[in-house]
Amino acid sequence: MSIVPQSVSAAIRKHFSELTDPRRREVVYPLINVVTIAVCAVVCGADDFVAIAEWGHAKKKWLATFLDLSRGIPSHDRFNAIFAAIKPAEFEKCLLSWITALHEISDGQIVAIDGKTLRRSFDAASSKAAIHMVSAWATANRISLGQVVVDDKSNEITAIPKLLQMLELSGCLVTIDAMGCQTQIAHNIVAAKADYVLAVKGNQPTLHDGIKAFFDRAIVHGFEQLKIKVSRHETHERGHGRDETRVYCVCEAPADLPDRARWTKLTAIGMTFNQTTRNGKQTVEVRYYLLSKKLTARRFAEAVRRHWGIENQLHWQLDVTFQEDQSRLREGHAATNFSLLRRAALSLLKNNHTKKIGVKNKRLIAASDDDYLLQVLFNS
Repeated sequence: MSIVPQSVSAAIRKHFSELTDPRRREVVYPLINVVTIAVCAVVCGADDFVAIAEWGHAKKKWLATFLDLSRGIPSHDRFNAIFAAIKPAEFEKCLLSWITALHEISDGQIVAIDGKTLRRSFDAASSKAAIHMVSAWATANRISLGQVVVDDKSNEITAIPKLLQMLELSGCLVTIDAMGCQTQIAHNIVAAKADYVLAVKGNQPTLHDGIKAFFDRAIVHGFEQLKIKVSRHETHERGHGRDETRVYCVCEAPADLPDRARWTKLTAIGMTFNQTTRNGKQTVEVRYYLLSKKLTARRFAEAVRRHWGIENQLHWQLDVTFQEDQSRLREGHAATNFSLLRRAALSLLKNNHTKKIGVKNKRLIAASDDDYLLQVLFNS
């Protein structure tokens, strides 16, 4: 059994110093114990409060080297009740403090914003809708920067501005799918001293049709013939029975682009052309984008591809590795706070490079190797 340095204990207390204890009666289990055990357990494979309590009992001797466990390990019901009452915004701030103290966020990186539903969090008996969250993912560092729960009677359009207010985005390039292509969201991103790449679809019909007409005309008659400056990047990928060609184009936003005046700092427009051949069948998909900064086509391609990486690096991992879609937590803030635990654990595991293996196997090793767990948790 490895002994945890006192500096680690001090660091934990520092990161959670601003977390309000929601309990009003006499406290049996210190709040620092509850949250620390939960974070460690989720990193090691616990996917519910029963598993957290069991892990705590199994690791009691190790935990006692840096936590005061004179009152023992809380029951799973106690873990549930406390996390149902903790304020998610405070808890998220503490977790992000922990992660960013270990892994500095790269300047100027791409931040992808996208939504995800916790499918089994609905409760038919009380007519409680499934929880839908909008998350921000730092694509280079693979760190969850924040998330906001979408109100039951609202949608991502109202949640994204709340999320943007929470984030430090100066110098970043923010990517959002078509749901977030709204004038106020574009304004908020620029106000945060960041730039945007926003997908445009039918929810902005005038703008979408104008961009489509511009690129259709340029392709038919030729960019050079029309004296249109274009940055172009093309990729080819072949494998697993699929042959795919992607073409990326970026042009300055034309002065006469319909609806242009409403969009803060609209500087360029982009197009992606994706042609895929699989089993002899060919499909073609074309998408259009707004840019507040004229990027090279290669940088534009990176932004588009990394945005969709949030599905594989964050959402897929949460569902497959952390079983998020199977979670039935409903009480108070329990589902939201456990989701924060999962995202923090995923960020910590992805940013540990001492083992060149997948996240699932990293969790398995962390559960049995205290030294490796310390490396993941504290970069020690």
